[in-house]
Amino acid sequence: MENTTLNHNGESILKSGTTLHLPFEDFLQNIKTSIQNVFHVRADVNQIALQRGMPPFVMREIMSANPLSVAIPEEYGGRGGKTEETLALLSAASYESLSLSLTLGINMALFLQPVAKYAQEEIKQPIFNRFLEQQNMGGLMITEPGHGSDALNMQTFHTDKGDSYHVQGTKHWAGLTGWAEYWLLTGREKTASGDLKRDIDFFICDVNAPKQQIEVEEFYQNLGLYQIPYGKNKLDVRIPKNQRLIPHTTGVKMMLDLLHRSRMQFPGMAMGFIQRLLDETIEHARSRHIGGRPLLSYDQVQQRLARLQASYTICSAMCANTSQISDINIDLSSRGFEANSIKTVVTDLMQEAAQSATQLFGAGAYKLNHIAGRSVVDSRPFQIFEGSNDILYAQISENFVKMMKKARESNVFRFLQDFDLTSRTAIYMKSMLDFELDTNLPQRKMVELGQVLSRIVSCEMVFNLGDKGFHQELISNGLNLLKQEVASLMTGFKFKNQALVVEDYQQESSWLDYFYKK
Repeated sequence: MENTTLNHNGESILKSGTTLHLPFEDFLQNIKTSIQNVFHVRADVNQIALQRGMPPFVMREIMSANPLSVAIPEEYGGRGGKTEETLALLSAASYESLSLSLTLGINMALFLQPVAKYAQEEIKQPIFNRFLEQQNMGGLMITEPGHGSDALNMQTFHTDKGDSYHVQGTKHWAGLTGWAEYWLLTGREKTASGDLKRDIDFFICDVNAPKQQIEVEEFYQNLGLYQIPYGKNKLDVRIPKNQRLIPHTTGVKMMLDLLHRSRMQFPGMAMGFIQRLLDETIEHARSRHIGGRPLLSYDQVQQRLARLQASYTICSAMCANTSQISDINIDLSSRGFEANSIKTVVTDLMQEAAQSATQLFGAGAYKLNHIAGRSVVDSRPFQIFEGSNDILYAQISENFVKMMKKARESNVFRFLQDFDLTSRTAIYMKSMLDFELDTNLPQRKMVELGQVLSRIVSCEMVFNLGDKGFHQELISNGLNLLKQEVASLMTGFKFKNQALVVEDYQQESSWLDYFYKK
């Protein structure tokens, strides 16, 4: 092919200006132009949003600009896997469509990046070529019907068949079900006695290859994110031995490295989404008049818009932070405290932004073809997938308690003041954080403490973004929002509430009975 060259192994790779030579600003503008063309010229994004799946021409035109090349190393024909390019691409996509952004994010964070880091060398180039030249897509299957958050007890298993691994099991809620040509499959090795080993193994499945077809048993009618197919998949495949990922230490640590890197990239998807809602609501508040006054002149509207704008700033700070610390060569398996803080806070901000936009637009937003109402259901699953926020908040606290015990410190302020992720914020919020922590907390209090800690970590990122010269008024508003949230959350944390559900509540609990007692 005229548009190819040879890599260091003498293999053919794509030689395209859009992947190797074009400045990133021009490359990104090409992507934006393609997205705007399919969503605003060739079709109406608000009508596409009502359909299940993505019209073929949409993905064909967008993928022809090679957006996924940003996640492919340069030596294999890609743009080099720069984190800042990945986040900027996700943001550009989510400004127009959260479903499109998530589709790209699944491909990059949950397939291409793990393959680049952990796949065996001999299979990397052929896989990357198919993404660059044939616009293939890839995803990840971890979740099982009986084991969602309990991933370490997954029942999908594999047995050694000499030249291949036989992988059997059932997976569901994998984004791009039925679409992707490649899948990362997770499972545990079955021993001769029939037991499953604790460690997790990853395999690359090529559904176009013999004995690697995955049967889709059911497509789900998912609430929101209509353009992404989800479903239930039956695995009974033979995977060649060279398609197993090779962990640097253990498979569990490889999975944590993969998931933490993905969670740290959530701000990329959130960035364009929040900015779009901010732009739409400001424009609406300017043009909409109530009682002879523009909506923008009302104090409560200003309060909502200011919070939305502060979310924009916090998300920007997270993007800057991720760009600095999540290079593919860095092992993120032990960075759960930071990764979980980013994922939980930014997804909470996404949902809050959608709710505020819907409130400001009023009745008009209660249509699936309106961006505000649609954003509520599209952003909600972000608080659940890749770790439910309730669980991650508890894990943040568990991690924090372990660190405090290791440091032999019981005062929250003193520990946070010496912790690199929170040192400046600890001083900024000292009056709220100067207390002795009871480490024997019930789970609900661990969740509440995790909400506090994650916002303190986020505040530190905003301070750091301000140091880089970011708009100082926006920085100030972002800090104020986080301080207000911490104050509110601390009030709840200190309030003692051990209420439990009354299972047989129907006894003597009908209010109507007290109006017609005999």
